Amino acid sequence: MTPSTSSRGAAKRALLSLAIGSFGIGMTEFVIMGLLPDIAADLLPALWAASPEEALSRAGWLISLYALGVVIGAPTIAGFAARFPRHRVMIVLALALTLFNALTVVLPTFELVAVSRLLAGLPHGAYFGIGALVAADVMGPGNRAKGVAFILTGLTLANVVGVPLGTFLGQQWGWRAAFAVVALVFAVGTLCIARYVPAHPGSPGRTMREELGVFCVGQVWFTLGVGAIGFGGFFAVYSYIAPLVTEVAGAADWAVPIVLVLMGIGMTIGNLIGGHLADIDLRRTLLWGLGTMAIVFSVLALVSPWILTLGLLVVIVGLVSSVLSPTIQTRLMDVSGDNQSIAAALNHSALNVGNSLGALLGGSVIALGWGFTAPAWVGAALAAAGLLIAVVSYRVEGRRAGALATIAA
Repeated sequence: MTPSTSSRGAAKRALLSLAIGSFGIGMTEFVIMGLLPDIAADLLPALWAASPEEALSRAGWLISLYALGVVIGAPTIAGFAARFPRHRVMIVLALALTLFNALTVVLPTFELVAVSRLLAGLPHGAYFGIGALVAADVMGPGNRAKGVAFILTGLTLANVVGVPLGTFLGQQWGWRAAFAVVALVFAVGTLCIARYVPAHPGSPGRTMREELGVFCVGQVWFTLGVGAIGFGGFFAVYSYIAPLVTEVAGAADWAVPIVLVLMGIGMTIGNLIGGHLADIDLRRTLLWGLGTMAIVFSVLALVSPWILTLGLLVVIVGLVSSVLSPTIQTRLMDVSGDNQSIAAALNHSALNVGNSLGALLGGSVIALGWGFTAPAWVGAALAAAGLLIAVVSYRVEGRRAGALATIAA
């Protein structure tokens, strides 16, 4: 075996180990959405008996609390850990994900499960952010978005295999069974990271104060806004996919895992396409992706009463939405200057603000009695707002570049 082949093999093993963890994150973040009715009925039985719609809306808080954990944990953990070797940080993060998801399995009440979901979200953003830096380093210049996309492939594959399987297990043996599988995946990921991810130095001289300097960069805020608001449209739809299938399309419960598989297939394809397109033309990929997402959500709201068209549209929803994941991540890395560690993690804070916002707004319109298709219209509005933010961002960037060119001349 030649050295170059050996090096490529080691890189693939390292990336695959990190992808196992992202697979677990994809499961823990998204499996709850297909099991929301089961969780509401189990943890909120009195409210479920009185008003299933209100119980579903209350159970949606678990999604929002997980997202809040990501928002809190991503900048604080990534900023603090920037000075430490990245491979060791990844081991600790994977171990924490194992523990906190195990708590979700055993804690008995809604309030305690809510705490466990908040804790489980804390390592999420730092895991993806620091993992993305390692992946981009492995892939080298000109292929950074592909490296990011490789790590994110674990997340999207979770939506093809892990989330539908977890949903099925949760429907058959109780929703806690799904989170037991999640904890097991993280345990395996921890062992693989410890074994296969090579030593990767951090930035020993970096301080938390220096890392927080990323918040002084205007384009960082624009990009975070695109992720939080624009991508929030996806979560408004995905959070309530189960009642969309069963209540609007009139399909049986067993159809929910199938629809989730279709969504996951679209997400996996879209993630890989997004990595290639972002390396070719990041700006066009971002703008066209947001515009297309707004249109697709609007169409989904109109055709969801028919299960076949719903199934087709969720593939497209997953594809278009996931094109944006590596695109937004790479854009944030481009505009963050020297603050790579915290900026890479902040992307997942932004996306999970979108998760929380989408789940909250989607649940609110359902609770108001506007129907289970209403979250799709919310999603379309959020995607359109994200497109507007992206357009403003690029115009501001263009004017600044023009002004600097004039001064230099």
